[in-house]
Amino acid sequence: MGTKKEYWYRISVIVTSWLAVFCLFGYRATFALLKDPMSIQQGWSQAQVSLGYSLMMLFYAFTAFVSGLLLDRWGTRPAYIVAAIFSFLGFFLTSYISNFQLYLFTFGLLGGIATGMLWVTSTVSVRKWFVGKTYGTIWGVVFIGAPISQLFLTQLTQYIMVQSGTDDWRLAMRILGFLMLVAMLLAVLLAKRNPEHYGLHPSGYSEEKEKRGKERTFTLQESYGYYAIWGVILTFLFSMMAEFLIWTQIVSYWTDDLLWSRLEAVRTYSLIGLLGIFSMPLFGILSDKVVKKSRSESEGRKAMLIFGTAIGLIACILQLYAGDFRLLIFFACLLFAIYWAIIPGGVVGYAGAVFGEKNLGKIWGLATLIVMGIGPFTGTLMGGWLKDISGVYRYSILFSLFSFLLAMIFALSLPRKINLRVGSKRL
Repeated sequence: MGTKKEYWYRISVIVTSWLAVFCLFGYRATFALLKDPMSIQQGWSQAQVSLGYSLMMLFYAFTAFVSGLLLDRWGTRPAYIVAAIFSFLGFFLTSYISNFQLYLFTFGLLGGIATGMLWVTSTVSVRKWFVGKTYGTIWGVVFIGAPISQLFLTQLTQYIMVQSGTDDWRLAMRILGFLMLVAMLLAVLLAKRNPEHYGLHPSGYSEEKEKRGKERTFTLQESYGYYAIWGVILTFLFSMMAEFLIWTQIVSYWTDDLLWSRLEAVRTYSLIGLLGIFSMPLFGILSDKVVKKSRSESEGRKAMLIFGTAIGLIACILQLYAGDFRLLIFFACLLFAIYWAIIPGGVVGYAGAVFGEKNLGKIWGLATLIVMGIGPFTGTLMGGWLKDISGVYRYSILFSLFSFLLAMIFALSLPRKINLRVGSKRL
């Protein structure tokens, strides 16, 4: 395998993963803007509208497990083909819905299949191609797709609805559907299989490790016999519960509770995306530096998970108690951007450091099934439900605060390494 060809393969992995992240967060970020006009026009409660998003994340969870199985065996292309079709249909068909049940099918089911094919496929693909002291930096570059999506697509969505003169969320969804289709078709064309298929080692692979012998390969069943995987699952679960509530309710919190104008709230929401463009690569590099100074990669990834969950906790406190002090609200947005740069990639990095990369698609696919089947569904639904019963969004943000606290506690409990077992014997 020539050096130039190997370089091109790695660039292709970075680009396709970036596109997958961009499209995934296109679904997540724009919902915060689309849900209020949809609720008003259709006459649905906030809990009803949020249920569509919650169901999307529930189906996302089941599909993510399937995508992990596909990735380990055939690489990213099959998952990206499915994502291209369903990401278009999820938005496009929802734009024509006329009743609540159709909304749950088009946005909940079809959107869930689309997004479920994107997260595990992109994160684990990056981890399979980039390991050790290179993973954090490369993931930081790939994850820039998320804040760019939030910044660009929220502004585009808001512009379309304002220009239509009728707050036309339907037109916005149709345009978003075509954007998803084009981006994912490009990803399909560039998609690559896992490095071993081409006779390659991942970037960052240690020749010394090869000399010492092949690293332990964990089966799916074996890996779930250790606390390490359950600890990182619980860290990720409570983080996602808090995060998805924030993403779906924060704009409404600013407009309804703090009485901001919608334009000001949308611009502030976009600020998280703008700041994320810088926080993603910077904290990716920082995480690799922490790994270099740690006794092991898993120890370094654990330290970053503790830091990231603590940052999310502080951001919620600032949102709740900043009052009219806008500078503190903007600082909280910076903290959310930093949290965002650390946790989603950090949990995969920790799992890969502990259990290796060969079966990571299966291992992390099942973890994603558990986390995304509970966390985003519960967080989003609780955000809408707490608003419906209390009349304010303050209690929703408070719910996120306690979720981040639990995530930090589980991050602190993560082991730096695991004691290998054969039967009942420890090695």
